[in-house]
Amino acid sequence: MLETIELSVSYGAVQALKGMNLTVPRGEVTAVIGANGAGKSTLMRTIAGLVKPQSGQVLFDDVDITGKKPEDIVRMGMALVPEGRSTIPELSVDENLRLGGLWRNKQERGEARDQVFALFPILGERKGMRADTLSGGERQQLAIGRALMSNPRCLLLDEPSLGLAPMIVTQILELVSNLAKESNIAVLLVEQNAVTALRVATTGVVLNLGEVVKSGPAAEISSDEELRHAYLGY
Repeated sequence: MLETIELSVSYGAVQALKGMNLTVPRGEVTAVIGANGAGKSTLMRTIAGLVKPQSGQVLFDDVDITGKKPEDIVRMGMALVPEGRSTIPELSVDENLRLGGLWRNKQERGEARDQVFALFPILGERKGMRADTLSGGERQQLAIGRALMSNPRCLLLDEPSLGLAPMIVTQILELVSNLAKESNIAVLLVEQNAVTALRVATTGVVLNLGEVVKSGPAAEISSDEELRHAYLGY
């Protein structure tokens, strides 16, 4: 389980997160939604160790990981898929995947790669192709697949819908939702596309200007018309 306790982050005079309390259980998707500038990406980067918090804690399976190095956090079982489908264009699909499991032994990498190909069959078909020849949806699958190569217990997905067709987004997020349930992975999904995010999530968290304004069952948040108009723009 992933948990943040009174997590606050500042960029100079700008308060990006203000006392953020969040719980992400294993086996479920927890969606953090909100407009641009709400603090969603800052939350992800702080949990992953890329940003140092001003105060508060990040706990992962009851271990305090606040301030630890990103590579140490990965080794503990957390993987971040950052905004923008971070794959290496010049490398093949297979080479990108191997990078994701670099610190694991050869047998573990092979088993993890087979699991990724089972989850995303198109990657198996394209394994010898360069990443920059893939479609946007395929590159997003590769980015997620590369994160899964580290055998994470917690997966952080930052704006996976960016630049993708709605149908592709739905397919990818449904696969992630199934993965969370079947592999008992905690998934924290940060999304501006609130409709799609809440559809696949168990729990929804609405973030506005660095503060949680509402959290609860995703279906309940999705049906709250006043909340949607005030913070989600639909």
